[in-house]
Amino acid sequence: MPKMKSHRGAAKRFKKTGTGKIKRSKAYASHLLGGKSPKRKRKLRHAGLVSEQENKRISKLIPY
Repeated sequence: MPKMKSHRGAAKRFKKTGTGKIKRSKAYASHLLGGKSPKRKRKLRHAGLVSEQENKRISKLIPY
């Protein structure tokens, strides 16, 4: 059986950690930054994790 293909859009947005969790970047950090506080922008820089409910669905898109 051939290898599965990764969903390229998902592969650019999500990465798997060593323990199998899925890392994601946070939303609202790309534009209109003048109205956001420095504390809020600083928190947006750090990566978040995909919720347990979405984990199964996204791991099908990025099998490797």
